[in-house]
Amino acid sequence: MAEFITQYPLLTALLALVSLGAVFGAILGFASERFKTEGNPIVEQINEILPQTQCGQCGHPGCRPYAEAIANGEAINKCPPGGEAGIQALADLLDVEVIPLDEEHGEQSVKKVAFIREAECIGCTKCLVACPVDAILGAAKQMHTIIASECTGCDLCVEPCPVDCIDMIPAQQEGLQTWHWQLPDPVSLEVDIIATDAPREEAA
Repeated sequence: MAEFITQYPLLTALLALVSLGAVFGAILGFASERFKTEGNPIVEQINEILPQTQCGQCGHPGCRPYAEAIANGEAINKCPPGGEAGIQALADLLDVEVIPLDEEHGEQSVKKVAFIREAECIGCTKCLVACPVDAILGAAKQMHTIIASECTGCDLCVEPCPVDCIDMIPAQQEGLQTWHWQLPDPVSLEVDIIATDAPREEAA
């Protein structure tokens, strides 16, 4: 054995490392199975329904803590980004009565989104850090802007802004009721005739 080690030191070191890895891997695998904690499956199902905006409007630091609170009996109507559809889905899952969105946790008659007055933005990136859904586009010392389709209206970006250049404005409601056909400009349809076979009087 000693002769093999002295003759093939690199191979011996490799075999030793593989053996140690196998032993410790087996120990960790056994420990993970022996000491694993069983999660509450209802919490996972509730968490999947919540919108994952992590906005904190429900009074919890994120969606999973709120899911755990709901599983422990807290009301299902404290998530403004989830809206009425989220409340309905939670009510169906938990077999409870549907209740209106709680006014204390951000109920709004009109959905709002953040809007940055770009001429006043100094590019401090504080709003970037505050946004839980990465709906703000920008970089350090560069102008920032809001991706309106991604904004949940949580208004967490408003307070950190040192120059107060962020407003919450009503979101544009898109649908058949607001869509309209853009008619062409009649003036642009006028064409200067270069040549025609019509009589001179008609052409004039």
